[in-house]
Amino acid sequence: MKRKIHFTKMHGAGNDYIYVDTLLYHIGDPAAAAREWSDRHKGIGSDGLVLIGRSPISEADFTMRIFNADGSEAMMCGNASRCVGKYVYEKSLTPDPSPKGEGSGHHEKQIRLLTLSGIKTLYLHITDGIVESVTVDMGEPVFENEKQFNPTVMAANPQALPSITGGVGGGSVFVSMGNPHYVIFVDDVDAIDVAREGAILEHHPAFPERANIEFAEMRPDGIRVRVWERGSGITMACGTGACATAVAACKTGRAGHASRILMDGGELEIEWRESDGHVYMTGPAEFVYEGEVEIEN
Repeated sequence: MKRKIHFTKMHGAGNDYIYVDTLLYHIGDPAAAAREWSDRHKGIGSDGLVLIGRSPISEADFTMRIFNADGSEAMMCGNASRCVGKYVYEKSLTPDPSPKGEGSGHHEKQIRLLTLSGIKTLYLHITDGIVESVTVDMGEPVFENEKQFNPTVMAANPQALPSITGGVGGGSVFVSMGNPHYVIFVDDVDAIDVAREGAILEHHPAFPERANIEFAEMRPDGIRVRVWERGSGITMACGTGACATAVAACKTGRAGHASRILMDGGELEIEWRESDGHVYMTGPAEFVYEGEVEIEN
């Protein structure tokens, strides 16, 4: 017997996911659903599946589970978290005493989102009842995590590392934003075979849990980044990857504490605040369309 599941397609800077409200629909095998629905030829087409639910703990308002296009579960996604904020607000899942519609003006609302990387605070920037952008407190970056990165193994096995920009600091930096990222600064990001290099590096033995790979080029108007996401391949944008890149650029002296990240799908503003050591990401979230898909009970 089949039943219908209502879904919403959303994207943040081109990083697109399928969103399902688990308060209304139970997804028994989200990994299988992510693989089937994410197929861009035979399915809905996306970078993965996001399940939204109520938080089981009082410290958070909602939960977010993310399944990549290959069915693997991700710890965190900055672009998806912004979309969840827009989703729960504009679909009236969160109480809001402020008036909506023309003339209701500008205001900000906070939402606490429980992820596998911990609780993330979302700051919704709202105009006339519409979430125009979202700032996410992504927490503190981590540069040493033996469960995610072994620098000795990387040094002994420099597999297919592209040519690295010289200058201040190292040419590649490991940064964990809850999930592992390896940021590589290059002279010309458009000359990099992201599909080839990204696939090799994702599975490099230096990364026990695999890794997200960012290829970054410093430009006058910002940092141009191309992304290979663990479990999804080339994506238009990656929120945690943008954060990792901005932090890596600051750490190596290439940039200050605030950076504009230029990705294939759009721009994100990243600030690594000196006051608390946290990384704050600001960017858009957009609805694409609504639909229904049939699944077996």
